[in-house]
Amino acid sequence: MGLALQTCWMLTLFFYDQVIVADNFFTGSKDNLKKWIGHPRFELIRHDVTEPLLVEVDQIYHLACPASPIFYKHNPVKTIKTNVIGTLNMLGLAKRVGARILLTSTSEVYGDPLEHPQTEAYWGNVNPIGVRSCYDEGKRVAETLMFDYHRQHGIEIRIARIFNTYGPRMNIDDGRVVSNFIAQAVRGEPLTVQKPGTQTRSFCYVADMVDGLIRLMNGNNTGPINLGNPGEFTMLELAENVKELINPDITVTMTENTPDDPRQRKPDITKAKEVLGWEPKIVLKDGLVLMEDDFRERLAVPKKTKA
Repeated sequence: MGLALQTCWMLTLFFYDQVIVADNFFTGSKDNLKKWIGHPRFELIRHDVTEPLLVEVDQIYHLACPASPIFYKHNPVKTIKTNVIGTLNMLGLAKRVGARILLTSTSEVYGDPLEHPQTEAYWGNVNPIGVRSCYDEGKRVAETLMFDYHRQHGIEIRIARIFNTYGPRMNIDDGRVVSNFIAQAVRGEPLTVQKPGTQTRSFCYVADMVDGLIRLMNGNNTGPINLGNPGEFTMLELAENVKELINPDITVTMTENTPDDPRQRKPDITKAKEVLGWEPKIVLKDGLVLMEDDFRERLAVPKKTKA
């Protein structure tokens, strides 16, 4: 919900006469949208994209799909149906009304990459039958559908391959590493790092990501285009950053990893810079502070005052 919420906020405030949000709240919460209920340019529809949607729109931001391993492993069939049937339905809508459609694909299409950093030309190294495949392969099929509709029906498409994104309003217990660490640190719990701890990720703050999506939608390039922050951190480095910023008294413990966890992930954003004039501005430490404030408010855990 974090990325979808920020996208909704930016579009409603600055760019469009009307924004219609369709959400089934499988991973999100209606509370995240309560400030927009009643806004004259905002409409909320409780809807699952695996069912056809009949609305009149000019642009479609197709962000639907669980992005946390906890959610997509809990219901892998629902996940792949969202990626395949949901994308077919959104493409059908785009075809019917003549809308441009943007798909938020993922760096997971690169799998456990043998190329580092990853460029858009890399075809990936994905396990097609693993526990993560419902998400990884689902997004790969979604990209295929986008280009097939583009080639066969002339649909205007845009594809963003987004890398790890974090920020306020993420689900507190959604299983992704940044939200896990922030919630654990705020609660005073040990930070649980999946072994070996040397695996790397790159983390982009949500406001930067939304800026990139809007630039892509309103630009002239179909993509795919990598959107992410090329700053690369091991999981142990991320844990130490969170510990230092939020709660230096907590410990860091190691836990078993999940199958097919990529060993490294870092976007090459050369294309985004050249085509969109985009690159992230918010560094990890600044973004973590903003996320901490949001988590403390929702968990009702105030900062300790210094004696």
